[in-house]
Amino acid sequence: MALDWQVFCLDTLDKEPVKGCFGSGKDITYLDWLLQAWGQTVIVAAGALIVALVVGSIIGVMRTLPDSPILTRVGNWWVELFRNIPLLVQIFLWYHVMPFIIPAFAGMPKLALVIMGLGLFTSARIAEQVRAGIQALPRGQRYAGMAMGFTTAQYYRYVLLPMAYRIIIPPLTSESMNIFKNSSVAFAVSVTELTFFAQQAGEETSKGIEIYMGVTALYIISAFTINRIMAFIEKRARVPGFVSNTTGGGGH
Repeated sequence: MALDWQVFCLDTLDKEPVKGCFGSGKDITYLDWLLQAWGQTVIVAAGALIVALVVGSIIGVMRTLPDSPILTRVGNWWVELFRNIPLLVQIFLWYHVMPFIIPAFAGMPKLALVIMGLGLFTSARIAEQVRAGIQALPRGQRYAGMAMGFTTAQYYRYVLLPMAYRIIIPPLTSESMNIFKNSSVAFAVSVTELTFFAQQAGEETSKGIEIYMGVTALYIISAFTINRIMAFIEKRARVPGFVSNTTGGGGH
């Protein structure tokens, strides 16, 4: 059976072929729709990654503070909470429940709610990586900072975190790729991203094979691009001669 790639050149309204495969105004083709959905997926993934990095870094630091058992306990609770609730359930909670609990969320775009849900879910995983990265550093790093008169905030900012981030780039690469793939849950609340497009366009055109192959190609391209960018960053940020010791009780 031959594949009909012309489906991407059809007008989404009258299903007539459009010369050049790109529509104009409100008359868009399935290729236009596919690229718009790809853009939405990138926005969701990029926004969620920013939220995850910021919140995950804070929680990861809280879990390694030597003299703050309360903050450490709160950090542990955060990680356990978000790691043990399925992502799809969390997205539904943010979309359907949070606006009733916190009225300010009622007026937020659903795209923002999905970004928050996916970002906080991923923050628990990044927090674990940040914690492991900090605890993999030799104890002497902390003592050196204390000897120089740094406060706790200062030696985390200037000594521990710069090194920790450099050694956790490989797992951050995996999380960056995962967060892009996990953005597909946004279809559950009708965000027009790639998976939502595939479902809708496949039903409208009865060309599910071609549609899903096109969507799969964009997921692969995106994941490969993220991998190459992170590999470049890892190469530039690698600490010469440093070997991470995450086992055997190393840490502060």
